[in-house]
Amino acid sequence: MTRGPSTGEMATQQRARSSAGVVIGLLVGSAFVMILNETIMSVALPALIVDLDIAASTAQWLTSGFLLTMAVVIPMSGSLLQRYPVRTIYVVSMSVFCTGTLVAALAPGFAVLLAGRIVQACGTAVMMPLLMTTVMKLIPADRRGQTMGTISIVIAVAPAVGPTLSGFILGSLDWRWMFWTVLPIALAALTAGLVWLRVDDDRQSPTPIDPMSVPLSALAFAGLVFGLSLWGESAHGRQGLPAWVPLTVGAVAMVLFGARQVQLQRGDRAFLDLRPFTYRRFSVSLGLVILGFMGLFGAIIMVPLYVQDVLRQSALVAGLATLPGGLLMGMAGPMVGRAYDRHGARVLVVPGSAMLCASLWGFTMLSPSSPVAELVVLQTIMMVGLSMMFTPLMTDALAVLPDRLYSHGSAILTTLQQVAGAAGTALFVTVMTKASRSGGAPDWDGVHAAFTVAALIGVIAFVAAFFTAVRPSPAGGTPTH
Repeated sequence: MTRGPSTGEMATQQRARSSAGVVIGLLVGSAFVMILNETIMSVALPALIVDLDIAASTAQWLTSGFLLTMAVVIPMSGSLLQRYPVRTIYVVSMSVFCTGTLVAALAPGFAVLLAGRIVQACGTAVMMPLLMTTVMKLIPADRRGQTMGTISIVIAVAPAVGPTLSGFILGSLDWRWMFWTVLPIALAALTAGLVWLRVDDDRQSPTPIDPMSVPLSALAFAGLVFGLSLWGESAHGRQGLPAWVPLTVGAVAMVLFGARQVQLQRGDRAFLDLRPFTYRRFSVSLGLVILGFMGLFGAIIMVPLYVQDVLRQSALVAGLATLPGGLLMGMAGPMVGRAYDRHGARVLVVPGSAMLCASLWGFTMLSPSSPVAELVVLQTIMMVGLSMMFTPLMTDALAVLPDRLYSHGSAILTTLQQVAGAAGTALFVTVMTKASRSGGAPDWDGVHAAFTVAALIGVIAFVAAFFTAVRPSPAGGTPTH
């Protein structure tokens, strides 16, 4: 006769679950604040151009510099997460973020503000890989989908709320209040981490950081993101460094970086272990996440341009048009996660990709006289579809990996999301500019062409969805060679 767990064992399990809940809740809240800060700047650029007396191309570096720093630091997170305890990484990350926020709030001019944004990005870059890796280590396999669904609140709601919050702050206060508003919340999260964050780490013995991998990683990912950003800017007719220069440097560095990691991982000494790609579920899920992020960024870029330049509505209307979809995506995340725990990825990803594809094609059927309500409905359908995709895909991708690869898998996943966002932005801006009849300025012809390209990406995502797994991912799956 099988004996059930004793009262003491049940109490221990309950305390472990409660402790894990506190840790995950703290990490989710911190990541939310950081991503909110990442997106809050977009609406503020016009005010900064006037207040700091700088050109638009200069102001854009407040966003581009943030993304470039993220692209450099995130690949390092896999190695950092294996070398240091969760509590140490969290405290350092939040401390760096708080320092950058304070510098930005006190900035007397553009140079100091940019420095503050770069310091913020150094802290932000580590938080999402830390969150996903901690979930995989602390949460049992049968509840990971539900917990990863909570992470979708960070991914969806923070970018949706950021521009709206920024608009309200700038309506009555100085732009520095965007940082003064975030700072006390970040300090509270740091204090809570110092008091409550306790995680029993089972780290491997640290391996020396390869001195060749660090510069190759920085050149590879920064070169690709910077080159893609320049590609989008050149479509607007801005002259400067040709986009092909950093793209070529990034591509060459990426090949050398990959070859170096393959060599190092034979002795388990890789800076960013690439063995997650040998797991079919990881590779398929990652590919779909990339397609989803490209479609998402297409909408993020094109919808505000459509509302303001085609429908002639205000920036506040453009921000509010995207808010319902982001909020609903965040609310749907935990429910989607529970469904994944029971039924696996395909039953969610296929209808989710169908909703993504249908909504993107719906965007192509809009016109210069379409009501804003029609756009809001399409945007909401797209965001719910992405919620049905992202939670199962990210859970399925990481859950199949063995413990030793969690940190590297989450670093790869987060890094390529940044690259996909940069690629999507560059692609859609370039298509819009080339197709516009008004000399490159946004008009319906250009926006329609960009929506059409996004819809074609949606078709590819829908077809690829049928290659996802039927059952929930078992822990430590078998690699495919």
